[in-house]
Amino acid sequence: MSATSEPSSERISERSAARLSGRRVVVTQADDYMGPDTVELFRAEGAEVIADTRDLTRAGACEALIAEAGHVDVLIANLAAPNYSGTPVTALDDVVWAHVFDVMVHPLHRLTRAVLPQMIGRRRGKIVVYGSAVALKGLKTLAAYSAARAAQVGYVQAVGVEVAPHNVQVNLIAQNYVENPVYYPAALREKPSFQQSLARQVPLGRLATAREDAAFALFLAGDESDFFVGQAIPFSGGWVQR
Repeated sequence: MSATSEPSSERISERSAARLSGRRVVVTQADDYMGPDTVELFRAEGAEVIADTRDLTRAGACEALIAEAGHVDVLIANLAAPNYSGTPVTALDDVVWAHVFDVMVHPLHRLTRAVLPQMIGRRRGKIVVYGSAVALKGLKTLAAYSAARAAQVGYVQAVGVEVAPHNVQVNLIAQNYVENPVYYPAALREKPSFQQSLARQVPLGRLATAREDAAFALFLAGDESDFFVGQAIPFSGGWVQR
């Protein structure tokens, strides 16, 4: 690369300081799970963030969100529900089974179906899904949650390769052991038994911060990740590798 074609240090600094400048981003379940940290970080990086908190299980809610948002450069599908851990499959009733799919799977399709036409038309767009590493590793008494999370992975893989020729990238963060008040409340984190389990299960030996997770989503939402297509990328401190 010639000296004249290299970006100046000033331009590099400006780009890194506002990586999403001018981008419109929709974040779902913005007040839950990964929502708050994502909204905060993305706004700090120059994005215009639509922080949505509506119930996306209601008929027409996903389509209404995208219609109201108008131009959407990035969709952050933050779709999560209690994991119902401890329920053996023989006691897993239809209500719980349906609930996790209603919250985490069906809205993903409806949101994606609604937003893709404009992204395809512009030949530019990003969809980032906050998923779970349990989709990549079997855990007992977690059948409904694991199945729904695995459905998200399959969906992202299929849609990702379908829309890649249109320069739209769809990817999923397969996370686990990330701080949040629902899955890892402070009272749980303080228990010696949890700390021992954490040291045993996670090679890194700690929980990730929500900010670290949001920073990964920021990367997938930005231009640096254009060559990532239909990926379910583990973010779990080594708990699962793929």
